[in-house]
Amino acid sequence: MSVFTTLSPAPVRISHTRGRRLRQRITTLAAGCGLALFTCVASANDLPGKGVIVQPVKNPVQEENFQHLLVMELLQKLGYTVRPFQEVDYPTAYMSIASGDATFIASHWNPLHADFYKNAGGDARLYRRGTYIRNAAQGYLIDKKTADQYQITNIAQLQDPKLAQLFDADGDGKADLTGCTPGWGCEAVVEHHLDAYKLRATITHQQGNYAALIADTLARFKAGKPVLYYTWTPYWVSNELKPGEDVVWLEVPFSSMPGEQKGMDTTLPNGKNYGFVVNHQHIVANKAWAEANPAAAKLFELMQLPLADVNAQNYLMSKGENQEADVQRHVQGWIKAHQQQVDDWLQQARQAAATGKP
Repeated sequence: MSVFTTLSPAPVRISHTRGRRLRQRITTLAAGCGLALFTCVASANDLPGKGVIVQPVKNPVQEENFQHLLVMELLQKLGYTVRPFQEVDYPTAYMSIASGDATFIASHWNPLHADFYKNAGGDARLYRRGTYIRNAAQGYLIDKKTADQYQITNIAQLQDPKLAQLFDADGDGKADLTGCTPGWGCEAVVEHHLDAYKLRATITHQQGNYAALIADTLARFKAGKPVLYYTWTPYWVSNELKPGEDVVWLEVPFSSMPGEQKGMDTTLPNGKNYGFVVNHQHIVANKAWAEANPAAAKLFELMQLPLADVNAQNYLMSKGENQEADVQRHVQGWIKAHQQQVDDWLQQARQAAATGKP
């Protein structure tokens, strides 16, 4: 209730002394509101998302739950009604967001998902501002023991059937590459590389459930057998098979990318070329929805999650803390550890709602 509202509609006689005290109290309260205008005037905007439903979508990879649940938790603090995320393949995710059937995804790899983004309507139908997770790497690795013994540093060396056969897991004489799940952005790149580097005759791209495939790869490594696999960061594999200690990254002979990434140079600043562009991850939302919800749009733009934090959380999952309650606990722990930053994001989101501009 405003400090200027009386409690009774009936006329009330106020003595001169009492009236002076009342005026002093009103002046004091008004001055306090002036010093904390956001609290007093904009309190109605503390929950700018009240009554608005949010439908997240994500890839079925469980290690991406953390980054999505973190966004969902902060949206709830803004008053949004956030439904449980739906798990769909990436092409479907972008199409559903563009059509308005879903609201956002928090694992948009750029430029790896450039074709998915473009095919769903691009900037005309999708909202993408800010960078959520920076410097996500990808590439091919082999065990260090085999790399050192046979001096293997480049995947093109596996054009040699004798070297490729070292990584034969099923007895067909060809190297078995633990590869990319069908429908993922990396699938197109791996398939393109097999042709570009003339590896079709000597490498089999093993596809299926990545979690199951990499678990088998890890078991082979622990048994002392050579391994060849694709992976990315952030992901727990690099905590188990440490690059430089247990495994080594393989370079590629030259940059070669498909689709919207065609012509991109994949050479890193240190001169190494592992065949993939270093990606940044973004939160992508339905554009019309974001424009109608400036608080959420601002939050999407501001949120930043260190890649090392995702790696650490994924590692906890690989060690058994992989149930929903575990991941929710990880989310709450992260928020508590970054409370000042989180509060600032939420305040800026509420201010965006008050002005109507993200």
